[in-house]
Amino acid sequence: MLNIPDDRSGLNYDIIQQLYYGRLLSCADLSEKIDKSIPLITTALNHLIKAGYVNKQGYAPSSGGRRPLMYALKPDRLFIVTVAMDQLCTRIGMVDLFNNYVTNIETVALDLLNNRQALDSLVKLINDHIASSGISKDRIIGVGIGMPGLVNGKEGINYSYLDAGDTTLAEYLTDAVGLHVYIDNDSTLVALSEMKFGKAKPFRNVMVINLSWGIGLGMVINGQLFRGDDGFAGEFSHIPIDEEGDLCYCGKQGCLESEASLLAIAGKAVKGIRNGRLSKLRSLGDQSPLTLGNTLMELANEGDQYAIELFLDAAYKIGRGLSILIHINNPRAIVLSGRGVKVGKLILAPIQQALNRYCIPRLANNTEILVSDIGFDGELLGAAILVMENFNRDKLLQVPGRPQTNTTY
Repeated sequence: MLNIPDDRSGLNYDIIQQLYYGRLLSCADLSEKIDKSIPLITTALNHLIKAGYVNKQGYAPSSGGRRPLMYALKPDRLFIVTVAMDQLCTRIGMVDLFNNYVTNIETVALDLLNNRQALDSLVKLINDHIASSGISKDRIIGVGIGMPGLVNGKEGINYSYLDAGDTTLAEYLTDAVGLHVYIDNDSTLVALSEMKFGKAKPFRNVMVINLSWGIGLGMVINGQLFRGDDGFAGEFSHIPIDEEGDLCYCGKQGCLESEASLLAIAGKAVKGIRNGRLSKLRSLGDQSPLTLGNTLMELANEGDQYAIELFLDAAYKIGRGLSILIHINNPRAIVLSGRGVKVGKLILAPIQQALNRYCIPRLANNTEILVSDIGFDGELLGAAILVMENFNRDKLLQVPGRPQTNTTY
């Protein structure tokens, strides 16, 4: 995709990647992070400035010594297409290298379960969004996609949804879109966004909970995102919570997902209303699960007693599941992220009550429970980061069938 003619090309990619994460860095900062000499970094920076990818940003505030010159990316030179999928809907946008959206985020209903047309619909959505943006593909680094299911991001395969036949899903999408496409599990990407730009950034050991239609988990261990051998680590949803609970789609009874996810809460709300429970929800008519879940969170924040009761019960069960994680992983912090942070403040207390009941105090007392500031945007941000994680000379090879560009560093 990007034609870099000189033998310093790998260093150029490293500098762009580090400036993406650090936003504003000195030559010495870059030298330390990339582990290259200052003269090499200086030469590469001058090359990137001349090519129009990096700007000088003036001198850092004085700290008693010589003030270092600071550098930052030119944000409007390269772009990333970012896609966030869940079981019911898909969101897509395009960001610059400051993670600012340069297109409006589109949200479309796209049911993944038993939908043979889902993959074609996804390809059309991506291609249409790029076309409507007016940005040429030679300025787009790639496409990052977060999606539910058992996803092996390294191999580019989703074992749960979006069957691509004889090829991998990532290869199929790359050919269909004409850009490099990278996929990973939605909760893993939420954790990646929190690790790079959110509440998990200060910690080396932290669990990130993706509260959505399911309940996902991303794990940061020793400062690294932990995916497991096949990329499937973090199946938090299927921890058994209630042996007498509802049947989960996985075939087991009483899984955390079937008891405390937004879909489970929506189902319980409908059942309760039919059995005579009083709530503002009664006057809102029939709603899709997607709309109902969002409505319940709004009602809970407005003080609807029945909606609050549903979330408090779910949060206590989530806390019980978190107690297992704390005993196994001993994290310094747990970050609540995803769609469900809209009721984050409401659910903190029952989660803590469950931890007080089920956790060894010495472990629980040293684990902070934090509510994400990124929240619902975490998967979209994580999908953009996924592309930058692969931003190097080896990965950005020519896409088969795509005309060679003349973009250089």
